[in-house]
Amino acid sequence: MTPAERTGEGARRRVCFLLKVRSERLAEYRERHAEVWPEMRAALSAAGWHNYSLFLRDDGLLVGYLETEDFDRARAAMDATEVNARWQQQMAPYFEALDGAAPDAAMVPLAEVFHLD
Repeated sequence: MTPAERTGEGARRRVCFLLKVRSERLAEYRERHAEVWPEMRAALSAAGWHNYSLFLRDDGLLVGYLETEDFDRARAAMDATEVNARWQQQMAPYFEALDGAAPDAAMVPLAEVFHLD
């Protein structure tokens, strides 16, 4: 049983994912996230995204972390919002290797192998 599976029903699951920001767009990407739209922040919270952080390395590696009861449901709730559609459309050009998918669709959770409270 993984640490995420041991959390039990209704408990928050830790989710981590990786994406790659284009090297020529790093400064712009940082600027865009310095002032995330208030309606986008509200939608994320309402959809069940908690303790959400993005970390960006100088080579473009983006590490995302969030806590949620159900990642698939939280992602689907965001997919249903107009603000997320606008945000994803504007963010897509910043990323490498999306193969036509929205950035949210490319968020593949990594397997948690250790956690220390």
